Amino acid sequence: MSKLLYSATMSLDGFIAGPGGDMSWLTAHLAPDPAVDELIPQVGAILAGNRTFRGDDPHRDDPEKAGKAFGGGWSGPQVVLTHHAPATPVPGVTFAGDLTKAVALAKEAANGKYVNVLGADVARQCLEAGELDEILVFVAPVLLGDGVRLFAHPGGTNIRLEPTGGSGLWFRVVR
Repeated sequence: MSKLLYSATMSLDGFIAGPGGDMSWLTAHLAPDPAVDELIPQVGAILAGNRTFRGDDPHRDDPEKAGKAFGGGWSGPQVVLTHHAPATPVPGVTFAGDLTKAVALAKEAANGKYVNVLGADVARQCLEAGELDEILVFVAPVLLGDGVRLFAHPGGTNIRLEPTGGSGLWFRVVR
C-alpha cells in the first residue's frame, strides 16, 4: 500500500516558499544530495496542490529542468488537487476536485511506492484527514523571514511526530 510523504526544502526559519510563493531563493541551495537521489526511485506519484502545480519554479530559467519534479530527476503520474482544472488536458497529470478522490488516484498511480505530497496546503489537508504518513524536510541554510510556512494551522495545533532517522528531518506521523 502506498504511503503519503510530504517532502520539502525549508529555510531555517520555516518557509518553503518566499513571499508570493517565490521559489527563486531555492536555486542557490539545489545541489546533488544522496538522500534525494535515494528518495526519487521510491516515489511512484506526486500529489500537488493547485498553487504548487501552477506556481513558481526554481528551475524556470533552465529549459531542461523547468516544470519537472526534482529538477527533472523524476517523471511519472501527477495528481493535482484543484477546483480549477484546465480546459486542455495536461499529459501525465490528473486533476481532482476533492481530497479523497485525489488521494485515491495518487495512491493507485503510485503502485505501492510513495505518493510524494507537494504543497503546504494540500499536505495540511492530508494530515487533517489522517492520510499523511511521513514528513521529510531538508533545511536550507537561509532565513527568508516571510512566505509560505512548511505547516500552518489556523489557531494552532499539536501534531506529534516520531523521528525515523536518516538524512534530513524525516518523521512518522503518530496516530
